[in-house]
Formats: sequence, structure tokens, C-alpha cells
Amino acid sequence: MVFKRRDRRPFWKVVQETVWPRGGWTRAFYYVRHRLRRLPDPPHRIARGIFAGIFVTFSPFFGMHFLLAAIVALVMRGNVIAALLSTFVGNPLTFVPIGAVSFQTGNFLLGRTFEGGHGNGHGSLGGKFVGAWGDLKHNFLAIFSDATTDWHNLYVFYDEVFFPYMIGGLIPGVICGLVGYYVSLPVIQAYQNRRRGQLKLKLMALREKASAKADAREKGD
Repeated sequence: MVFKRRDRRPFWKVVQETVWPRGGWTRAFYYVRHRLRRLPDPPHRIARGIFAGIFVTFSPFFGMHFLLAAIVALVMRGNVIAALLSTFVGNPLTFVPIGAVSFQTGNFLLGRTFEGGHGNGHGSLGGKFVGAWGDLKHNFLAIFSDATTDWHNLYVFYDEVFFPYMIGGLIPGVICGLVGYYVSLPVIQAYQNRRRGQLKLKLMALREKASAKADAREKGD
């Protein structure tokens, strides 16, 4: 397994490192960049994977970004590992601005302005999340009781939050994905060319060393 850890971390440690990874976000960024450059695939396939990973971070399907990134990368014939690593763009430090841009863009495209006062008192954005969660909890418990299911707050959440977010994330997702593609492509090409040149030099040095040893044996005979 590529991402499997040998040591099992307690749940609280997983949550802590999700918010603030070991060594900080700067170190995490350099680690991801290092892994991307060393992937054994042509630069254009890696860059396509980077596009896929960045693109899906602008979608509201949290918890499914890995799966969506892999699917988009496969459709684009990009590198799946690069796509998974590139979902790192979506993290606790960037989710708020990503969400705000996607949500506002969606409302603009739909010709809407976000207004409160709708949804049984849950007019604010946070209130709509609370109302949707309340509906999910209530309807789940209704399976085991005589209570009547109610989807009103969940529908309001979908119509006024989730749908604008989903539509609005497409444009900034494509733009940022293209930026990632065109920035990473020449960088990866240069890195692979330099690495290929270093390997050639090492191979030449080994051949020269072997040739010198062979000449020494012939002179000794």
C-alpha cells in the first residue's frame, strides 16, 4: 500500500495532524512537492494528475476528494498518485477561502444573493448546516419510531448552499487546476531531465571505472 503507515496512531493524533501536520504545513508542502517530482511517469501525465487533484478540492464532496481525484485523473489519463497528492491543496488552511470563492461564484452564476431568514429559523449559513444535520438525525431516528420524516431543512441546505457551491466550484477549480498544470509541467520536465543527466553521468563513471579495472588486469597478466 502506498499510503499505509507501519505505526498505528491514536484517533486524537490523526485529528491533530490533519489540522497541523507534524513539522508544520511548510514541511508538508515540500514533502508533497518532492514526491510529485520523483513520480516515475512522463511530465504531462503527472501534470494532468495535479490538475485533477486541485480541481476536485473546489467541490463540496468532502470525504470523497481522493476518490474523485482518482476518477478525474483516470479519465484524463493522468497520474493517479499525483492527483491524490495534489488534493493537499485542500486543507484546513485553504478550505475556508476555497469554500467562500466557490459559494459566491455559484450564487453569481445562478443570479442569486444569499439571504437569511429561510429554513425554520436557520437563516444563517451555519444555521443551514445545523438544520440539515438535524433533518438527517431526525429522519434516521424516524426509521425506528413512528415519527414523520421531514426533509425541509435538508432541501433548503441543498438548494441554497450545496448546489451553489457545487456549480461555483467548477470555474475556480478549472482555473486553479490549469495554473497547477502549467506551472508544474516545466518544473517536472526540468527535474526529470536533470535527474536523467545525473544518472547518465553516474553510468559513464561506472563504465570508466570498470574499463580501468579491466585494463589494469590485462597489464597485470
